[in-house]
Amino acid sequence: MSHGVVVGIDGSAQSAAAAAWAAGEAERRGLGLHIVHVAGTEFDALERDLGGDTVVPQPIAEIRDRVAAALPGLAVSFEIWPGNPAETLAAVGGRAELLVLGSRGLGGFTGLLVGSVGLRTAARAGCPVVLVRAGEDGPGGPSSDVVVGVAGDRPCDAVLEFAFRHAADTGSALRVVESRTTSHGPYSTEAPVDQQQIRESLAAAEQLRLRDALSRWREKYPDVRTEAEVCAWSPARALVEASRSASLVVLGRRTPKHQVAAPRLGSVTQSVLHHAHSPVAVVPHD
Repeated sequence: MSHGVVVGIDGSAQSAAAAAWAAGEAERRGLGLHIVHVAGTEFDALERDLGGDTVVPQPIAEIRDRVAAALPGLAVSFEIWPGNPAETLAAVGGRAELLVLGSRGLGGFTGLLVGSVGLRTAARAGCPVVLVRAGEDGPGGPSSDVVVGVAGDRPCDAVLEFAFRHAADTGSALRVVESRTTSHGPYSTEAPVDQQQIRESLAAAEQLRLRDALSRWREKYPDVRTEAEVCAWSPARALVEASRSASLVVLGRRTPKHQVAAPRLGSVTQSVLHHAHSPVAVVPHD
């Protein structure tokens, strides 16, 4: 069975925020919402001979019922699964267009917002994964910018497609952010000429190259107001700073070419997931 948007919940405030975000996204896309709770080792204890039904923990039922009540026209389904949470959510998400999870804090480190389940799921899932946090320091609403991080001379099509589509669906502007530095520092040179002039010239050339790379996407999504930005900060810092005024940050994750390779997230993606001020989408690509 295929699902539209899948959201994993565990009864926490973070997963409640994820469920609300996922429901809004499903409604925008005209898709159903499938809510999943992975009980893990608790599954056997939840099973009761009550006409074949499984007892649903109260915090889980409250989130499920709240989403259904808020959007009565949305098709909502619900399942409880046994097993390892990250592996199970990644498997269920493999039949979905989008998988949404809540961010969980790691102990007392307030700057680290994503728990191990979220990281492992984002590294494994075959569909885009959005991690949503609960808190008051995020952006105000869908009218905020969508931010997408790109790297290299040929930005990834799957990542840009996701970012442009989300911006179009939500009526948001799109900021395309790329970090460019050299071994001697941002846009630097050892030649005995005007350093500032060279930095400005290189920055202008890089920005022109990025705009050219985006031209066909602008033609496909003409209503999306797009800003191309090449900066001298590190990629993680640039994207975390951009997330302060964003409704969503979009990143790519390269899938392993060989199945024996362990799925993993790059250092930039992990840093942004931990420190971003907005939801973050991780889009797998070849």
